[in-house]
Amino acid sequence: MYVRSKTNIRYKHNLFFYTCAMNRFVKTFIACCMVGAACTPKKITAPATSGIQLNYATGFSVYSVGNIHQVKILSPYAGAKEAYTYLLVPATEVVPEHGADVTVIRTPIKSIVCTSTTHIPLLDYINQTDALIGFPTTDYISSEKMRARIDAGLITDLGIDKGMDLELLFTKKPDLVMGYTMTSDLGQLKKIQELGITVVVNAEYLEPHPLGRAEWIKFMALFFNEQAKADSVFKQIEQEYLQTQALAATVNEKPTVLSGIVYGNAWFMPGGNNYAARLLHDAGTRYLWADSPTNGFLEVSFESVYEKAHSADLWIGVGSFKTLEEIKQADARYALFAPYTTKQVYTYNARKGAKGGSEFLELGYLRPDLILKDLVKIAHPQLLPDYTLYFHEQLK
Repeated sequence: MYVRSKTNIRYKHNLFFYTCAMNRFVKTFIACCMVGAACTPKKITAPATSGIQLNYATGFSVYSVGNIHQVKILSPYAGAKEAYTYLLVPATEVVPEHGADVTVIRTPIKSIVCTSTTHIPLLDYINQTDALIGFPTTDYISSEKMRARIDAGLITDLGIDKGMDLELLFTKKPDLVMGYTMTSDLGQLKKIQELGITVVVNAEYLEPHPLGRAEWIKFMALFFNEQAKADSVFKQIEQEYLQTQALAATVNEKPTVLSGIVYGNAWFMPGGNNYAARLLHDAGTRYLWADSPTNGFLEVSFESVYEKAHSADLWIGVGSFKTLEEIKQADARYALFAPYTTKQVYTYNARKGAKGGSEFLELGYLRPDLILKDLVKIAHPQLLPDYTLYFHEQLK
């Protein structure tokens, strides 16, 4: 199970990748005003004319007239019954008529403050690294490009996420703050809005498909008019993922997989419809809880886990444990599982940033192709003989 630290809300959930998004789309309208002409509402009934096509992401939609894009966050948080709407209008064009609940954003933006490390690669990969001017607790950032800017004093540390220094943020005057929320209570984001700073919610973590999360690079690109670059990047990631998936589908023997560790009195692991379970399936493995219908996570007793998974072939995802001995010291019963005795236990924390940030938790959303290759290499090493694990590492 891929687990994020409970003390680090920036990494969002305490689970292997998180839960899935709602599958709902709505029809939207944009009124387009041309200089010197009457404002005539136009009904948008097709995907963006600028080439925005979403094949996997279900959490946002884009409808356009010319260079004006109406972006809807369809599932801003789990179970949401409302959508958030943003109207992206080039600085040189007239703002169309819009509802009071629509946030107008002039594009391209020049500066941004992000609140999740998962947003960092989205900027790096569309060549907008220099746009980031602030971040809460910069030590969590692993990107070498961003760390160079931090060291040069070009990115301001805004303090702990929930205790962000709003006065300092106000002095930075970013064009945009990109955040995330897990409830209808926007909390800190609402306070930022009250300062007159534009806030946009990024809900990538709710996507059920690995490529759906990666496709949010197209969302980020809209604010910088970098759609072509984002599309190119995503196509390459998609191609690598699908090729690896197809390769894994050729195997007949599928090793059984155990995931997760104990927190408190329960063993936490991804449900059968969880994003993590999808990756394990696509890697040609048999996740032992794949038949669970939940897209969230499971809390299972140690005894139940042992009964079902004591003879599993692989144990993938063990929180922050770095060695087999650490696992045994935490709970001697862990040593009773077959993958412990055969040393088939893997962590995702092989790569750390200069200040200890997890590269997996930062880059993993955008690069599911690398995660999938790692899993295939672990489960079926003969399929990728020349590949070296990127995020994962075998514990010793």
